Amino acid sequence: MKNQTTITSVLLMSLSDDQKIIYVLFTVFLFMYLMTFLTNFLIILLVVTCAHLHTPMYFFLGNLAFLDMSYSSVTAPRILFDLRTQDWSISFPECIIQMFFVIYFGSSEVYLLSSMSYDRYIAICHPLHYSQVMSWGMCTQMVSLAWSSAFLAPIIYTLCLRRLTFCGPNFIQNIFCDLPHLLKLSCTDISINLLVFFIVGGFLGTAAFVTTFYPYVRIFSTVLKIRTRDGKRKAFSTCTSHLTVVFTFYASITFIYFVPNKSNLLTLNQVATVIYALITPLLNPLIYSLRSKDLKAALQKALHIH
Repeated sequence: MKNQTTITSVLLMSLSDDQKIIYVLFTVFLFMYLMTFLTNFLIILLVVTCAHLHTPMYFFLGNLAFLDMSYSSVTAPRILFDLRTQDWSISFPECIIQMFFVIYFGSSEVYLLSSMSYDRYIAICHPLHYSQVMSWGMCTQMVSLAWSSAFLAPIIYTLCLRRLTFCGPNFIQNIFCDLPHLLKLSCTDISINLLVFFIVGGFLGTAAFVTTFYPYVRIFSTVLKIRTRDGKRKAFSTCTSHLTVVFTFYASITFIYFVPNKSNLLTLNQVATVIYALITPLLNPLIYSLRSKDLKAALQKALHIH
C-alpha cells in the first residue's frame, strides 16, 4: 500500500500542566543540556590536544563524547522548545527525522560500547599483546564500523514506515519521537513492521549485547585468578567507569522499550526517558572524568591547577 499520510503533525506528551513545574523543568533541562555539551566538548578537546591521551581507550572515549553531544542535540533542543512554548506538536516529517537519528545515535552508542569492552578485554587479559592488537588501524576500523553500521537499523525502519497509512490519533505518549510510538499512529496493519523491528532489532541488539558483556565474563575470570588484592583492585578500576556507563544505558533502554506503558508505570517510564535522553549523555563524561587519573591530570593542566 502506498503511503497516504493524513496526519500532518504529532502531539508529544506534556511533562506537566503546572506553570511553576514547567519553569523548573526548563531551567534544569537547559542547564543539563549546556553541561552535557560543555563537558563532552572538553573531553574531546583534551583527547585531541593532550599527547598522553593519544591511546585507544581515550580515542574511544572521545568518540563517545562526540556521540553524546550529537544524541542530546537530537532530543534536548526540541524538549526545551516545547517547554518554552508549551506547544508539544511536531510536524510529521520532523518527527520521522528525529526518530531516525534517535535510533542512529542509540545504535552507534551500543556498537561503540561494544568496541570499548573489547579494548578493556585486550588490556586486562592480553596486556603483552595490547599495542599489537589495538593498533591505530584497528581502532579506526572499529570506530568506523560502529558509526557506519548504525545506519542499517534506522534506514530499514524508516523505509518500512512508507508502507503504512497514518490517520490518527496523532498523540505520542513520549517526549520525543521513536519507532514503537509512531507505529501506534498507523491505521493500517503493522504486523510486517513489527516483524522487521523484532528481527533486525533482535539480531543487532543481541549481537551488540553479547559482544559488550562477554568480554567482561573473560575479564572477571582473569581478574579472579590474580592473587594479590591490590592487583585485583587495579584491574577492576580500569573497567568500572565503562561498566557503569553500560549498565546505565542498557537499564534505561530496557525500561523504555520493554516495560509496558501502564498507567501506574507511566511516571517511571517518563523518568527513564529523561535519563536516556538527557541524563546519560551528561553522566558519561562525569563518570569517566572522576575515575580517570590521566583525564583529571590533563584537565588540571589545561586549567593551570596545581
